[in-house]
Amino acid sequence: MTNYAHSVPFRLYGGSFSKGMVDMVVPATPLDGLDSSQAEMMEELVLCLDAEDNVIDASSKLATHYGEGILHRAFSVLIFDSQGRLLVQQRSSDKITFPAVWANSCCSHPLDIEGENNEPIEGVIEAARRKLQQELGIPRTITNDWEFHHIGKFEYKCRWDEDWVENEIDHVLIVEADCEVNFNRNEIQAIEWVDNSALSQMIERKGRWKSQIIAPWFESIYQNFLFSGNFNIEEVLSNPKSEIIRCGTLSIKYPENSASNVLAALGEHRDIVEEIIQQNLSKIKQDRLHGAMSHLFTGGGKRLRAIMPRLVGDAVGYGHEGHYTLGACIEIIHNFTLVHDDIMDQDPIRRGLDAVHVAYDDATAINAGDAMLALGFEMLADSPHIQDGQLRDVVSAIGEMVRHVAEGQQEDFEFEDRVTVSEDEYISMIAGKTSAMFETCAETGAILSGADINAVANMAEWGLNLGLCFQIMDDYIDMTSDTETLGKPAGSDIVQGKRTLIAIHALESGNDLPTFRKLFGTESTDSDELPAAVKELRDNGSIQYALDRAMEHHRIAHRCLDKLEQTPAVNLLRDMTDFQLVRIN
Repeated sequence: MTNYAHSVPFRLYGGSFSKGMVDMVVPATPLDGLDSSQAEMMEELVLCLDAEDNVIDASSKLATHYGEGILHRAFSVLIFDSQGRLLVQQRSSDKITFPAVWANSCCSHPLDIEGENNEPIEGVIEAARRKLQQELGIPRTITNDWEFHHIGKFEYKCRWDEDWVENEIDHVLIVEADCEVNFNRNEIQAIEWVDNSALSQMIERKGRWKSQIIAPWFESIYQNFLFSGNFNIEEVLSNPKSEIIRCGTLSIKYPENSASNVLAALGEHRDIVEEIIQQNLSKIKQDRLHGAMSHLFTGGGKRLRAIMPRLVGDAVGYGHEGHYTLGACIEIIHNFTLVHDDIMDQDPIRRGLDAVHVAYDDATAINAGDAMLALGFEMLADSPHIQDGQLRDVVSAIGEMVRHVAEGQQEDFEFEDRVTVSEDEYISMIAGKTSAMFETCAETGAILSGADINAVANMAEWGLNLGLCFQIMDDYIDMTSDTETLGKPAGSDIVQGKRTLIAIHALESGNDLPTFRKLFGTESTDSDELPAAVKELRDNGSIQYALDRAMEHHRIAHRCLDKLEQTPAVNLLRDMTDFQLVRIN
């Protein structure tokens, strides 16, 4: 047992640590509004150190990570399987420090408890066994038989934001083992097994990793202990470091602004497709019908769907003028579906404008939608830049898209009158209503570029998962953004009774969510109780579950892009994939 005092140590914070600093009180606010499970773990006592890794006291995780922090002991585990692949994890977005950051297999702290607070190496190994079970679901019955190789330790400090910091001497452990992982989603939101090449790409932010944040301590482990991207595990194990490696202050390397890159690309192409849209709308000579068909286009927009075929064409083959015509066609057909949707839903507003059926009338709006659908196909047939052999495949794909959108819309209607909707049914619905258009933009863009059948299928899969990520993130953002950002109360999907993935998870959980269940589908205009309902969904794991599913489709989309030759045009599609995690209207 320890022989040092730690009277009320969990109230220590800030400044350089010295034994007996017990009068500095952490304010009550740092954990307010944070995930309750993560906040609870902030009360655990960790081991405070001097510069030589000697334990001099103990203090809470809150005290050691808040403000300027206190130097404390940590560990990092690297698990390599029999194929030489390293298990890496993406920390949960609920984590208080370094949320959603990619790191090594497992990292945490030995606690001031028996077995972890005595001999340093034995203590960190015992702590590693505890956390491997808690984070990765690897039971002690397995890890008790593992050989943990201690290859050294390093000191560093790294700030996450103005409140939270890491200030650690980190012990590095390597395990060679094949294992099944059942990770705790409150701790981890994704895992990957990466070989040497993928690990190098990860550290260098290449390919799918260009938009990710990599934990600075993991980078230090890579640079100081793994030697290079072609490291030999046996060489690493046979050369442990005896001295503490002093890494000093580390900083986070933030990725490029994906949103800025995408918006710049959209701006480059937008005027071209806009002109093609207006030229073709001008074929309509009946004034009132022309006005109704043009109405939504006066509201502006990024024209993502109109430009996506050209961006895909540039990435997989040959982008040309026909891609602009194709994109303009799909944008006009997209607006046809919006006009009819607003009539069916009796929605009065679209893109800040009166809906077409409000600005004109139902009959004119229906007629305008019909004419827009016909005009879209006419544009394709008249284009001199689309080869006859490609035209059939493109028309077939767009016709299938319209059918899937209609099926998805009908399913959405029927969900309103059903007692239960399954997750699979919901995914099927949004795959039709929302994702089909993304899928078709990518598929037809690849067709016009002259890509082979495998590349076309690959890009269709990319577009489908892009759309699924977009829609699930749209539902997620409704629950997590503020009212000013949304233009409506956060959680308004609750009172509207929308069968989103979040709501389906909550309703199927069987847990008592009294405020959510009280408000769900009430159409209440009183939002005073909405924050409590959103908190219930967060505590129930329903909001995190939706984010996990969105991230799953995000990863699939990036894997599709991994199959392409990595060029600036492909990097732009990666930026577009990451942009879905922000929001595209």
